[in-house]
Amino acid sequence: MKKLYLFDFDGTLTTKDTMFLFLKFYNKGKFRVQFIKYIPLFVLLKLGLLNNTKVKQSFIASILKGEKKSRLEETADAFFRTYYPKIIRPAALEFIKKIDRGHTYCFLVTASLDIWVRPFAEEFGMNLLSTEALYKDDIFTGRFATKNCNGEEKVRRINKAVEGLRYDKSIAFGDTKGDKSMLNWANEGLFQFFH
Repeated sequence: MKKLYLFDFDGTLTTKDTMFLFLKFYNKGKFRVQFIKYIPLFVLLKLGLLNNTKVKQSFIASILKGEKKSRLEETADAFFRTYYPKIIRPAALEFIKKIDRGHTYCFLVTASLDIWVRPFAEEFGMNLLSTEALYKDDIFTGRFATKNCNGEEKVRRINKAVEGLRYDKSIAFGDTKGDKSMLNWANEGLFQFFH
């Protein structure tokens, strides 16, 4: 029996939000200044009065825009070495290690940016479906190359990625309302399974 596993990343497999963690790791001083500036926007976001994608893109750009792709990748590798497996939920790590790779397709499906999630996906041996950074001449533009991989977009990206794959059952893991569409799409949707 071949299975398709779909894992959300932040909160589902991790104990911390990796966006804030990575941006702080990248430039602590700049992160602090920008975070204070963005507090009013984060409050409006929590109240559902602002667009999540726009605020997220703008906040990431305020710290990473104009940086070289090679420097971002080097920092992402250092970030991974610093925080893996520290921020991964022990139950999740144990589950991933026991997956029978000969009989499964595994995808990490996350709204987080590919910049810092890629090393984790590689370590897990999973295909990555994420929000992707847009580069021009190997410089980060501060914009996204794809839609924010959240909600319905997760399902759209999954459908495209699994086209032509043969499997008997799909199992999705998530922990927030942004994962609801993916959990509903799968044959079995497991909410906060590793908590």
